[in-house]
Amino acid sequence: MDLHLRLARWLRAHPGTIDACLAVGLFLLLVLPFGLPLSNMGFEGYWQLVIVSLALVLPLAWRRSQVLLSAGIVAGICVLQLLIGVQPVPGQLAILVTVYTLAAHGPRWASLGALILAMTGTAVGIVQYGDLFGLGARSSVLSALPQFLLVLFLVEALVLLAWTLGDLARSRRMTLQALEDRARRLEVERQQERDLAAADERSHIAREMHDVVAHSLSVIITQADGARYASAHAPELAVQTLATIADTGRSSLQEMRRLLGVLRGDERSSTRPVPTLDDIDALVQSVRRAGVRVSCRRIGTPLRPLPLGAELTAYRVVQESLTNVLKHAGENSTTEVSLDYGGRGLTVAVDDDGRGAAPLPGTAGAGQGITGMSERVRLYDGVVTAAPRVGGGYRVEAFIPYTPT
Repeated sequence: MDLHLRLARWLRAHPGTIDACLAVGLFLLLVLPFGLPLSNMGFEGYWQLVIVSLALVLPLAWRRSQVLLSAGIVAGICVLQLLIGVQPVPGQLAILVTVYTLAAHGPRWASLGALILAMTGTAVGIVQYGDLFGLGARSSVLSALPQFLLVLFLVEALVLLAWTLGDLARSRRMTLQALEDRARRLEVERQQERDLAAADERSHIAREMHDVVAHSLSVIITQADGARYASAHAPELAVQTLATIADTGRSSLQEMRRLLGVLRGDERSSTRPVPTLDDIDALVQSVRRAGVRVSCRRIGTPLRPLPLGAELTAYRVVQESLTNVLKHAGENSTTEVSLDYGGRGLTVAVDDDGRGAAPLPGTAGAGQGITGMSERVRLYDGVVTAAPRVGGGYRVEAFIPYTPT
């Protein structure tokens, strides 16, 4: 970091030290040199000068910690000088410092009041002590007027300059504070966005894992029960069933590796093709091998292609619905999957004539899949309905509109 930046940071961090050093510096420059008697000034005169100068300079030590108190002391001493006739002293420079401080750090009303009071007081002081500027009684009014106006202009310009510099310092400080507040607010917002993105990604991965694991395990459990029965009555059927279990396990393992690859940031795993509507036939075939009578029909043709994410959503809806059929529909149930491409979008329906919403013993915990389907479909402005059918069975229907082009 550059030297001037470190110095500026140190000055902002130690305002009390800076003010104390300013008061000491003005004391050494404007008060201490008058500690020795001057040839044209009596004992009482120079001690009066030292005391007034010290009283004007000393309050500057707390000019920012106690803005109004410091300014009030300096203003009171100046007014008292005019009332009792004490001549101006070198410490009168504290007026300019006080005007600057009120403009930079004081309330707005005090800043404007200090400007008016300082300009009025300096004008009165020039009139009252005009002889110090060669404007005494020995000069005619007409001859002294230009000089008086020039001196008045210069002194008032100094006061106005001090106030202007203080007001600019206030504006700069407020701008820096606004920028710092904005930077902190942006950092908080960025952290919140990161947290929301992480939570959304965790929710997405949880839905994916639920869909993959729940469906695969349901198929494996159903096939394992069938293989156990077939091993005693039809060994050749048991071999086929075990092959189905192995294929389902391998497919599930591949999906799990893909999801874990996404979590690890593995680009090769994360770019693996995701299931689409073309993979629904293979999904239906795997469920059919599990012993469920399931058919799939497609109605119409899409007017516009669906995004890959929407196709994945439709695939997961069918997968979760067939998983629920395996868990809840019971034996000898028939299921129909339909994909209807209408004028507004795709309607996915899965109907079965099984036990409906009544789960089989040991399969409690259903409901998370329906929630996951609804969350997925809502991402594409769709809607999901799931309810028992009149006359028995269960129906899951999801509508996914076409993406506007």
